[in-house]
Amino acid sequence: MTGRYYEEFEVDETIEHERRRTITESDNQRFSDMTMNQQPLHLDADFAADTDFGERLVNGLYTMSLAVGITIPETTDGTIVANLSYDNVEHPEPVFHGDTIRVQSTVTDKRETSDGERGIVTMHVEVFKVNEPDEPLVCEFDRTALSLKREHAGE
Repeated sequence: MTGRYYEEFEVDETIEHERRRTITESDNQRFSDMTMNQQPLHLDADFAADTDFGERLVNGLYTMSLAVGITIPETTDGTIVANLSYDNVEHPEPVFHGDTIRVQSTVTDKRETSDGERGIVTMHVEVFKVNEPDEPLVCEFDRTALSLKREHAGE
């Protein structure tokens, strides 16, 4: 377990996640297939060539899901009760096959539950494309998790 207990999160702290991932055509295809999303903009090169993007886009839900996965080791691995919400999701720039992303999480809020045995932590997650010089923001969202408190972790 590498995650943090509720007490270990600090509001305004930014966590730079070390892991990065280059997104492949296969990643995009498998995710789209598993979720039954057959949007041709993700899967059909000829169709996508005639769009403003000029090529297939990586499924935005895959980008978001991958970002959550990248954050887990430094945030909630083994210390989470549940994810409560994902809010304010935006995809300001496209992601294409071969793009590499990095992720950072900023703790924006935390509060104890009414019984005082757990805590609710909200993080603003930002995803950047690192294979471009200006590292554009490609996805951002707020993730709220119900976290264990260290003293109640064994219960």
